Amino acid sequence: MVETKRRHHMALRVGVIGGGQLARMMIAPAVELGLDIRVLAEGEGMSAGLAATAVGDYRDLDVVRAFARDVDVVTFDHEHVPQDVLRALVAEGVAVHPGPDALRFAQDKLDMRARLAELGIPQPDWAPVRSARELQDFLDAHDGRGVVKTPRGGYDGKGVRVVGDPGEAADWLDGLADGEALLVEELVPFVRELAQQVARRPSGQVASYPVVETVQRDGVCAEVIAPAPHAVERLTEVAEEIGVRIAEGLGVTGMLAVELFQTDDDRILVNELAMRPHNSGHWSQDGAVTGQFEQHLRAVADLPLGSTAPRSPWSVMINILGGPSEGSLGDRFESAMAAYPEAKIHTYGKDPRPGRKVGHVNVSGEELDDVVYTARAAASHFD
Repeated sequence: MVETKRRHHMALRVGVIGGGQLARMMIAPAVELGLDIRVLAEGEGMSAGLAATAVGDYRDLDVVRAFARDVDVVTFDHEHVPQDVLRALVAEGVAVHPGPDALRFAQDKLDMRARLAELGIPQPDWAPVRSARELQDFLDAHDGRGVVKTPRGGYDGKGVRVVGDPGEAADWLDGLADGEALLVEELVPFVRELAQQVARRPSGQVASYPVVETVQRDGVCAEVIAPAPHAVERLTEVAEEIGVRIAEGLGVTGMLAVELFQTDDDRILVNELAMRPHNSGHWSQDGAVTGQFEQHLRAVADLPLGSTAPRSPWSVMINILGGPSEGSLGDRFESAMAAYPEAKIHTYGKDPRPGRKVGHVNVSGEELDDVVYTARAAASHFD
């Protein structure tokens, strides 16, 4: 094993920075693997509070350093820990997975686009823009439309605008500091969105999951179908090849999710990256031999990776977005469980709020239409 310190007579201690639902869903597999999981939460009452051993600001080096002192390997619930904090940990001998050299490509979309171009990975046309003139030039070259993104901090549709005129991004352009730029991309004529997940250990072993189809609503993932329907063998091969090339080319350790566009002329283009468990992989908790949360822990602890084979021909994940307008999520459990005992319901310990991800439902089975219907019906109990 490399990097992580093997501890005799004691469990390997995995520290997760971030107390959201992704950290929460690492708790059960950590216990089953015999790992000691600890969480640095941003505040009291976070989703992963069951394993929170510290509360503090992940941007504060002293806070993160103190947390890391009591674990054997550090990993993440999100990609927002600053580079200077990450690099200080690495300089002090802390095992960090994914490391800062990889994580920066999930933190900065301009860096990501430039690096993927160097690797020859297919992606939309793109450019950095610092002025209305530069943005207009890009729009003129791409049929008058483009997707403008803030390079850092955007997720779930935030920090993304489809524009046809530079004035629609004027506030972002005016807010740029010296040396900063926005990212503009071509408006891709896609027929659907896909996601490819790959796990990679520090020692190099790689495991790929089946490519899945994702359905977005208002910029937020609403449904995932695994595997992607009507995915011909060549498409699955290309998606897996892209995922593995990125994982190896960027030096990712842990789970990597590659969000993809399938275009109307059957190209596969990379949209965005996430270096952690990802919404597109929640189906695997119940639908694959090894769920993504267990796989992430195996990978960052440099343990042998598990099988990614599906347990059933089809699995569908439906996000519970917002939650009930009246009452609590808990009030809806009994009716959903009674009506659809085959559904696996996961909640995040969050209060309902419009648009907020508060849980998800997984259903697996033999017939796709039946699986989709059951998953949607079970999730509807939480509306």
